[in-house]
Amino acid sequence: MSERPDPERPGRVPGFAEWSALHGNAAPTGLVGGWLRFVYLTAKPLVMLRISPHVVTLFGLLVGVCALVPAAAGSRWPLLAAALIGLSALLDGLDGAVAVLSSRVSSFGARLDRVCDRCSDICFAACLWLAGGFWVWCVAGACLGLLHEFTRSWARHRGMTSIGVVTVSERPTRVLVAAMFVLAAGVYPASAGTWATAGGIVMTGAGATGLLQLVVVVRRGMS
Repeated sequence: MSERPDPERPGRVPGFAEWSALHGNAAPTGLVGGWLRFVYLTAKPLVMLRISPHVVTLFGLLVGVCALVPAAAGSRWPLLAAALIGLSALLDGLDGAVAVLSSRVSSFGARLDRVCDRCSDICFAACLWLAGGFWVWCVAGACLGLLHEFTRSWARHRGMTSIGVVTVSERPTRVLVAAMFVLAAGVYPASAGTWATAGGIVMTGAGATGLLQLVVVVRRGMS
């Protein structure tokens, strides 16, 4: 059992130890630590309202699906799609924080979170396509992201206890790429297709590089 963090100790935030245990003992430092502080602070009102983490998870997926509509509308509407992508990503962080702070962590919740995350990832790549991106790059980016997560999951089921390596294609990177290039498509509607295609290319390049990083580390760990 992991040690419950002591809120009285400097630099310790309630939930950090639990988060680390749930993510292969990864250290919540740097940008990750700052992001977690924000997420746990935002999650506290939801815990006080007794909102289920499952509800937060499903609502995050719903927001991701809703982003498809403005992404396909053209003109300035992709701006709204980018905002919805960001909100969906925030909710994805909040569900885990709510579960930890309310002591409602469960294997079902973890499985639900993984399924909803993968569905949201597909929606984010689809937003690039609907905003005008060339479908081949968008599909490739989505598939590489899914393969990245399936590889890590496979390694864990084979006894790998850590996350292996933080690659250049972790989910925050995929979310950021989708949101930024969909946003650019809304800011510059005359060249929306160019921006959205560029987003698909970046997502594909990062996905291929990240998958290679992960495969190398997993192979070493398995041997």
